[in-house]
Amino acid sequence: MLHQPAPLTAEVPQRFSTEFRATLALAAPLAAANLLQMLVHAIDVIFVARLGDTALAASSLGVSIFGLLLWTGTGLVGAAAPLIAAEIGRRKHAVREVRRTVRMALWLSLLVSILFMGICAAGGPIMRATGQPAELTDRASSFLLILMWAMFPMIAASVLRIFVSALGRATIATAITFFALFVNALGNWTLVFGNLGMPALGLHGSALSSVITSVLMLLAYVVVIQSDRRLRRYRLFGNWWRSEWSRFVEMVRLGIPISLTILAEAGLFTGAAFLMGRIGEAQLAGHTIALQVAALAFQIPFGVAQAATIRVGLAYGARDHRGIALAGQASLALGIGFMGFTALLMWLFPGLVLSIYVDVDAARNAALVGFAMQFLVIAAAFQLADGAQAVAAGVLRGLQDTRIPMIIAVCGYWIAGYGAAIYLAFWTPLEGVGVWIGLAVGLFVVAAMLLARWRMRARLGLLPSA
Repeated sequence: MLHQPAPLTAEVPQRFSTEFRATLALAAPLAAANLLQMLVHAIDVIFVARLGDTALAASSLGVSIFGLLLWTGTGLVGAAAPLIAAEIGRRKHAVREVRRTVRMALWLSLLVSILFMGICAAGGPIMRATGQPAELTDRASSFLLILMWAMFPMIAASVLRIFVSALGRATIATAITFFALFVNALGNWTLVFGNLGMPALGLHGSALSSVITSVLMLLAYVVVIQSDRRLRRYRLFGNWWRSEWSRFVEMVRLGIPISLTILAEAGLFTGAAFLMGRIGEAQLAGHTIALQVAALAFQIPFGVAQAATIRVGLAYGARDHRGIALAGQASLALGIGFMGFTALLMWLFPGLVLSIYVDVDAARNAALVGFAMQFLVIAAAFQLADGAQAVAAGVLRGLQDTRIPMIIAVCGYWIAGYGAAIYLAFWTPLEGVGVWIGLAVGLFVVAAMLLARWRMRARLGLLPSA
């Protein structure tokens, strides 16, 4: 059994230094799990790329649809985090309340997975409607028909990850994601190329490996929860058929804005790729590499934001205004502080940073690297805003405030950010640099508005009665 720290309770620290350490202890394993999850997905790309450009393009097309739906689903069930944290903060032994919340989150996982699997099954017509080549569409749709079976285990596993994190067992998520990394590597090696006596399934083998990995991840969470004495007492999987509709509706009410917020931000960066495609292939390639660097750095404040939701949620449930303030301050200091460090790395050592993904000295990559370095300078500038908006959204979710932050995200990213990107890319000589300035504008606007809302939380009535 994994050695874990004591579970979280309603006792909220009353000193900044104590709260900072508590937030760091929770955020570190969550951030590590996020980074490992990126590596799990990178394994698929590494193996499929060896099958050729067409196979890689088909998998990318299928994964883009699957990933968008998966993010939506995990955002929806992400409402379980502030609800569970508030229940623990309200009552130290909120066993029944936590169990019911997790149960309804698993119900929601199943329902939304059925819906999204139907969309995946219609992936062929969707891709044809967007004008994709016939051969590419056929391969991508058959790939998606296998990959879609990973939808439910992945979303359900995210619910159990929230549960173990809220109970102070976040290192379980890190360990299980590390386990998934090896499972997926082994699955791709055996099923894509036919090693260890398995059939060589090519692209379909990679999809099957993802399904197997997701199922084993879910089972690993179940086994660990049932094996841990402190977690087992919640009896999560008993009476799973019993409904709790008021809790279900509350989760949907909080979860839909979280999903739309995630989609708004993801859509901004996806839309930026389409703008880059119209400018030129070299700038699109440079954009892709620079965006990978920014996405890698973002996993740390994303983990801090997840921890912030739980830490603020605990104080919210305990009706502790000082605890709420300390949790927010500690989370923002941690998230923005780390992004300040990554900004310095991107600004001072752009070549070293880019070498993680591409050979910066190869002549064939000269144009790509040149554009990527330009974009990294802007990425360094918006690192602080990216960390601030992520953590600010997390602390507001801890206060169960999701609807107005969603509106801020949609308007900030799509009106201010995408509008600026379009104008600067096509009505000024900036081209690709203009697109990245637009991304920075969107992030700064959203960060400023979310931070202002956090500062005005008392005046806006977001705090519980003391």
